Formats: sequence, structure tokens, C-alpha cells
Amino acid sequence: MKTACFHISDLPREAGVQEVLPLTGRPALREKNRVHILALGDVGRTMLVGLRLLGADRIDSIGICDLNTKNLERLEIEINQIRYPFAEGAEVLPKVDIVTEQNLFACDVFIFCATKGTPPIGARGDVRMAQLAANRELVQHFGALAKAASFRGLACIVSDPVDNLCRAFLESSGLKPYQVQGFGLGVMNARACYYAEKDPRLVHYLTEGRAFGPHGQDLVIADSLTHYNDALSRELTQKVVTCNLVVRDLGYKPYIAPALSSAAISILLTLRGRWHYGSLYFGDGKRGAFLGIRNRLTADGFEYEDAALCPELYERIKKAYLNLCNA
Repeated sequence: MKTACFHISDLPREAGVQEVLPLTGRPALREKNRVHILALGDVGRTMLVGLRLLGADRIDSIGICDLNTKNLERLEIEINQIRYPFAEGAEVLPKVDIVTEQNLFACDVFIFCATKGTPPIGARGDVRMAQLAANRELVQHFGALAKAASFRGLACIVSDPVDNLCRAFLESSGLKPYQVQGFGLGVMNARACYYAEKDPRLVHYLTEGRAFGPHGQDLVIADSLTHYNDALSRELTQKVVTCNLVVRDLGYKPYIAPALSSAAISILLTLRGRWHYGSLYFGDGKRGAFLGIRNRLTADGFEYEDAALCPELYERIKKAYLNLCNA
């Protein structure tokens, strides 16, 4: 007897969405792009280093914007001093310069790293969702600026909670769904790989596993798409979801891996048209949500992996999606 299977493309109907806004269409990107970063805190600074070191093939220059002018001046000096001694070709790294809020959307790629407050070390629970109310208001302000500037490029949302802020930016900016992507799931996959490498029972995740959903409590880690084990998958998911708390218990804010795995590396993979993890919009504009999934940017727009899912795995992803719709 054939086992029933489901797909990510089935999810919008679960929320009552009849006609999903298409992800076909492509942001106005170039071979080498002008990138603007808003807010250079711990995540923004670390991501900036990653983009400069790794992104010469797709980034022409990087503009930085922050309320702290001394921070900007310091970064303009220091980051431009990261360079090869006798640079040739791809060793010529993207120049970094300071931009004002008025010119924030005079770019091809906009990266939102702003936050009104990071939970202090020692904070418990889902610290990402604690930032929603303040950061939603902030992202809506810059969404309105994108709308006023008739922005045609790609908006990348990095701040927490990523998926919820993507939706707020989409609604306030009036951009097309294919112009907005969230970058929070990359580090969750990286954390799953980290734990899988340490446990023979989980090592198959490295070749068979997938990550789905939000950068938070409703995250779904599947140990394998083809031979899904619900108990192992939930065990690995719990390790990944609480990994940031392990670092916090050591007395540090866990920002290095997210800034590089979720942001710098994943954004560059997007610009290169490579498979990566990021959040895409599944909805009709009134009902729906951004959901983290394996995807890539093609000549025709965003393509996502719509693999066959067993009922147990699909139910986990459906719960995450519906919770995001109702957030």
C-alpha cells in the first residue's frame, strides 16, 4: 500500500489561501551588486567581515548605515584595511563606505540587521520572539522608506524574529514576494550539522536531512527526507533550538555563527543562484507567512525544494506554518 505524501506547496491551502502570490519574477540584481547594511551591531559587523572577505565575485561595494557615527567611522577605517597585500582579480575586496538613511535604498541589495534591543545574557525562553513588537515597528519604518524609493532590488531580513519581520516588511514596503527573503535558517542547519557530526545516530543528517520553518521554537529539523525518524528528528531539533542558550549560559551572546551561516554565506549563495536556506512567502498578501526552506534564485525567480514529505514530517511543518500565519 502506497504511503500518503504531502508537499510544501500544500501548506497555503491549510491556511485558507486559494491563490498564492507567485515567487516568479526576479529582483533587479546585477552581476556585481551594491549592498547596503542597516545597523552594525554584533551581527552586522560580523556579517560585514564575511561579505567583504567572501563576496568579491558578487559584490561591487558595501554601504553601511548606523545611528552610531563613531561606529561607522571605525568600521570604514578597519574593514577597508582587511585586504590581500598584492591583490589580483577576486582578491580585490569590495570597498566599504558610509551611507545615510536618505540613501539607504540606492542599492541592489538591502540587508536589515537593526534591532531595538537584544535580550540580555541569562534571558530564558524564546528570546527571539521577545524582540517582535519593537522590531516590527522598526522594520515597518524602513519598509515605508523602500516603498517611497520604489526599491527594485532584494531586501534581506536578518533581525529576529526573521520570518515575522519579513512579513511586516513585505506589507509595509509594497514589494513583490520575490524581493524579500529572510535569513535565519542557515545557522539552524549548521547547528544540526554540528550535532550530527558528534553523534553516530544522527550523522546521516549531513547527507539526508533538511531544516524547515522559523528561526525559533517551531523549527523543524528532519533527520532524513527519505527515511524520516520522528524521535531522532525531534531530539536533534531540541538540541538545535536550545544551542543559543548553551552559548548564553557560557556568558556570551551567540551571534558569530548566525551572522556568517544565516546571513553572509546564505546571502552570497542567493546572489550566486546556489541552493541555500532562507524564508520565502507562501500566501496571498492577506493570509500567509514566510517559511524557511531550501531554495535558490533562478533566472525566473525563486525556486524551492518541494520534496515529498511523510505525514509525520508534514504535520510538524504545517503546525509551524500556521503558527506563523497567526502571529
